[in-house]
Amino acid sequence: MTLRPFHLAFPVHDLPAARHFYGQVMGCPEGRSSDRWIDFDLFGHQIVTHLDPAARPVAVTNPVDGHEVPVPHFGVVLAMADWEALAARIATAGIPFGIAPHIRFKGQPGEQATMFFRDPSGNALEFKAFADDAMIFAT
Repeated sequence: MTLRPFHLAFPVHDLPAARHFYGQVMGCPEGRSSDRWIDFDLFGHQIVTHLDPAARPVAVTNPVDGHEVPVPHFGVVLAMADWEALAARIATAGIPFGIAPHIRFKGQPGEQATMFFRDPSGNALEFKAFADDAMIFAT
C-alpha cells in the first residue's frame, strides 16, 4: 500500500499570522485560500487553517518520558535530515520550543528524535524522526 497524504483542518485566530508562520517560518507552500482559510503543503500533507477569531488552545498535557506533552497536537514523522533542518529553522526564527529537540526513549523500542512548539494561535505541533523507520510502531 502506498501511503497517502492526510488532510487536517484546524482553527487559527489570526490568518495573516498563520500565513507567515506556516508559509515563511515552516516553509510550507501555500495552496488555495480565501479570506477565511488557507491550504498549506505540510511535507506532502494538506493542512488547512480556518479562521476562528475566538479560537484558543486547550491547555492539557500528558506525561511522556519525563516531559509534559500537549494534547491535542499534530505533526509529521520526517527523515532525520529534514527534522534537523526544521529544528534549526524554528530556532533561527526565535519560536520557543515547548519541548526542545531531543531523543526520546533512548536505547528502547521506538527511539525517536522529537520536538514540540506552537503556532501563533497556540496549536501544538510535534515533529519527530527515527534513525530506523521500522521503530515507528515498535512496542
